[in-house]
Amino acid sequence: MSKTSKILDSFLVISYQRGNKKALEILVKRWNKRLCIQAYRYTKDWDLAKDVVQDTWHTVITKLFLLRDAASFGSWAMTITSRKALDLIRKNSKTRKIYESHVLVNNEVETSPIQTQEEQIGEILKMIPELPFDQQMVLKLFYLEEYSLKQISDITGVSINTVKTRLFRAREKLKSIIKNKEDEKRD
Repeated sequence: MSKTSKILDSFLVISYQRGNKKALEILVKRWNKRLCIQAYRYTKDWDLAKDVVQDTWHTVITKLFLLRDAASFGSWAMTITSRKALDLIRKNSKTRKIYESHVLVNNEVETSPIQTQEEQIGEILKMIPELPFDQQMVLKLFYLEEYSLKQISDITGVSINTVKTRLFRAREKLKSIIKNKEDEKRD
């Protein structure tokens, strides 16, 4: 998140807290897609993700007046989304089965000897579902969403050291997966 985005979010939160309803509309437009993507990462189902985000917005609207640090709106909303998605997964075993089948289906990776950087990144992204779920989330939040370790800690509800450990293990596991794929191609 850029500093400018955080400043704008802070301004919008403070404006809403002072009674400007239009500020909430702008926050929803700025954050709804990101929250849907976050929820989808957990649920692997767009309809469920949209339900989670709708529930998230209900919570955000009712508790936004209690948010003291307006600059933390993004990580706060992402945390609410993540926790609501996890609650839904815990309550709905069907969602868990959909997620597990999704991981099994998306494990295939094809690479050519000469790849552009974009193709290599695409191949690595296809390998992420092979990682344990907690490592997937940390990788995506750190590299794709560009959150800080502190923000990831807030979103996931674990300590910064746990985030660092998961990030390290995810990188190591990805290296191992890439090496195994390359070895398979040589054989």
